[in-house]
Amino acid sequence: MKRKIGIGILIIIMAGLAGGAVYINSLLPIITGYAAKNLASAVFVSGRTQEEVEALDLNFSFIRYTSNKVDFEERQVTSRFLWGRSVAVYRDGFGCTLVRGTEPEALSEIKFPVSEAPLFNPDTMPWPLGNMIPDTNTGADLQKLQVVRERLIEKDYYGGHAFALVVMHKGIPVMEGYRDGIHKDTRLLSWSMAKSFTNALTGIMVKEGLLDVYKPAEVPAWQADGRKEITIDDLLRMQSGLEWNEDYGNRSDVTLMLHCESDFGAFAASKPLVHAVGEKWYYSSGSTNIITGLMRKTMGDDERYYRYAWDKLFSRIGMPDAVFETDAAGNQVGSSYIYATPRDYARFALLYLNDGVFNGERILPEGWVDYSVTPVPDSKGAYGASFWLNADLSLPSAPASMFMCRGHNGQRVFILPDQDLAVVVLGYSPKKTNDMDFNSLLRDVLEAIPGSRAGEMR
Repeated sequence: MKRKIGIGILIIIMAGLAGGAVYINSLLPIITGYAAKNLASAVFVSGRTQEEVEALDLNFSFIRYTSNKVDFEERQVTSRFLWGRSVAVYRDGFGCTLVRGTEPEALSEIKFPVSEAPLFNPDTMPWPLGNMIPDTNTGADLQKLQVVRERLIEKDYYGGHAFALVVMHKGIPVMEGYRDGIHKDTRLLSWSMAKSFTNALTGIMVKEGLLDVYKPAEVPAWQADGRKEITIDDLLRMQSGLEWNEDYGNRSDVTLMLHCESDFGAFAASKPLVHAVGEKWYYSSGSTNIITGLMRKTMGDDERYYRYAWDKLFSRIGMPDAVFETDAAGNQVGSSYIYATPRDYARFALLYLNDGVFNGERILPEGWVDYSVTPVPDSKGAYGASFWLNADLSLPSAPASMFMCRGHNGQRVFILPDQDLAVVVLGYSPKKTNDMDFNSLLRDVLEAIPGSRAGEMR
């Protein structure tokens, strides 16, 4: 009898070990994929050091235990953990791509097309297209803003670990701050702020008659079921009804998409309906990548598709050096992977502060900004069309009219139209995004802006 019990316990232990090994095996592409992709982009796109990135960006969970090799000659990063291995490849124009469903050599053979947009040196041109910022008194209290800069960049007073700050008032940067090793030309990761750029590109395609956001999205796999009713508007507003899990802390839809799949949009589009189309709001990075896949299909020409963001948006708003990375299938990752400078993100805010007009040129259709900040009914005032809103006063120090680009690990572009103000914060929160006290940060910035609500209340 005892022998049978012992054998039973041994079987249970072995089954548990086998089950654990299967689960760990399913995590290895995520662990090594995250390390390889993010280290590659930080080194080859942002110009940061491997040591710094490993000590900060990769220093959490199982990611911290990866063994990473940066190959500067081949411009690749290989990350290993246990028996897992992932490779990310850098390519001019494309940035870094995690190798999935293909080989590094095959990706390296694809060359980024030459842009039709005119080249220019931002350092020799006046703001906002260039970096020659006018010495203009906007009325902002620079001493108070200097205190904010010191608190954020030097003292971590607001929590997190900020790399950069830009405060833009009346269209002019009036305060900037950069942590050691970061400067005005350092391209930093957008994370989900890229969704708002996808909003802009959608608007431009609407303006050119290439897209109608209210027509059903033409995804072949959807035509035989209720998904055929999903529109681009539903995707922009995160109300498609498609099944999705956005939890970054486990083996979820978003972590599988970003680290295990070759075609992000196709993976998201394969999900079934779990809610009626257009009725329930819930955040989904997959929805945005379905849109960028539809853009590629609509253009029908990869050279045009890859140039489009630069020709139609980036070069026209003074950010020609921005990098829009792709998945292994060649689709731009509109959910997560834009690299741009802190001033570039401020320029993007200026486009929306000026109702889609930049430097006197209309970029977005008339009414597009109003459309973008119209709340999704089920979001309770928290979300518009790929912009977060403050209509729910989730940040009570700021006005309800504020809207924002919001990304993982503390990336923010706050846009305050009533104050003619934008605040860019880029960085990394070691624990979680909510560790950054953005409410106090905005309160202190608004204290320095004449006529602001915070300034009048105190």
